[in-house]
Amino acid sequence: MSDFHQNGIITDFHNLTRRPVEALEEDLVAFSARRPMSLILPSLFSELEGPALSHIVDEIARVPYLAEVVIGLDRADREQFLRARDFFARLPQHHRILWNDGPRLRALDAELEAQGLAPQQPGKGRNVWYCGGYVQASQRSRVVALHDCDILTYDRGLLARLFYPVVHPQFNYEFCKGYYPRIAEGRLNGRVSRLMVTPLLRALKKIHGPLPYLEYLDSFRYALSGEFSMRTEVLDGIRIPADWGLEIGVLSEVHRNYSTKRLCQVDLADAYDHKHQPVSADDATGGLNRMSLDIAKSLYRKLATQGVTFSAEGFRTIKATYYRLALDLIEAYDHDAVMNGLSLDRHGEEQAVELFAANLLEAGSAFLDNPGERPFIPSWNRVKAAIPDLPERMFQAVELDNAGEV
Repeated sequence: MSDFHQNGIITDFHNLTRRPVEALEEDLVAFSARRPMSLILPSLFSELEGPALSHIVDEIARVPYLAEVVIGLDRADREQFLRARDFFARLPQHHRILWNDGPRLRALDAELEAQGLAPQQPGKGRNVWYCGGYVQASQRSRVVALHDCDILTYDRGLLARLFYPVVHPQFNYEFCKGYYPRIAEGRLNGRVSRLMVTPLLRALKKIHGPLPYLEYLDSFRYALSGEFSMRTEVLDGIRIPADWGLEIGVLSEVHRNYSTKRLCQVDLADAYDHKHQPVSADDATGGLNRMSLDIAKSLYRKLATQGVTFSAEGFRTIKATYYRLALDLIEAYDHDAVMNGLSLDRHGEEQAVELFAANLLEAGSAFLDNPGERPFIPSWNRVKAAIPDLPERMFQAVELDNAGEV
């Protein structure tokens, strides 16, 4: 367990006593009268057939305080959507599925595209963006949480801890980020966070100075966790990437819009395991290869909005500085693993760092070569300004998909 420590950037809640989930839920039921809660589950159809999601749904079915569960379903045809409706039917809470590939939502997406407002590529960010729009349109909650659908070690205590800081009536937090140690089956996991994000942030600080934005990102113990909660109105004003840069993008936007005194992180679990992405060294469109590219591009774009100027020579310096820091961290991770009886493939770690270093240059070239690129999905505030009735029509489309023939 980490020592209780406030780092001066954001409030850091540690699960010091392992308070029973039933006690947390009792409080949340009381809090829900003032701040009703929604849960977003961004899911691929393939996850319905995986080892994790059925157990997650069983656990969520026991949660007594949720006003709404919103499932964003990607890569599903008509038959698969109907199967998904049956799969989630055991949830006793009010729940709706956004069939993102269905004709009704595709028609709305085409309308947004005609206005230059649609997400430019498929991905988790696009899925979450549409779910966020639906949550606002449904008006059933004042706080919304999101977590992934591939968590093998899921229990409903994770959700209770994620909601608690934002829902408590005496707290004024707008946003909460989840933390958990990336250890499973005797291995030290979390390669992209450990081997790319942490040394990259420290390299950027060394090169560009201790910018408040970089200090802020480095204060999160697991910046890439897919679990966070927020007041529903936060969804109105944020612009997020459609790709694997979602988590960094969300952290960047809440930093831009809110004081760090209104942001926090919280311990969610002692152990956490999920589907592990392959490195995919030979395929830049998948796995950790694609993820690292998207994250690097997201960071560069956000730093540019902070007034940081980049050049080809600067990106080469970033790569060299990152590489040295990452190799130093590998040695520390190796020693940490040995002390704790964990396994760590040091050769594989160095191979991953080499791939990430190359991708920092690749992401830099993409940044310099496409100055007119629109990397972020427009905020829902802008959508509602351009097409005022679109959220209401999206709500009706989802209702029709869930209630009738499709």
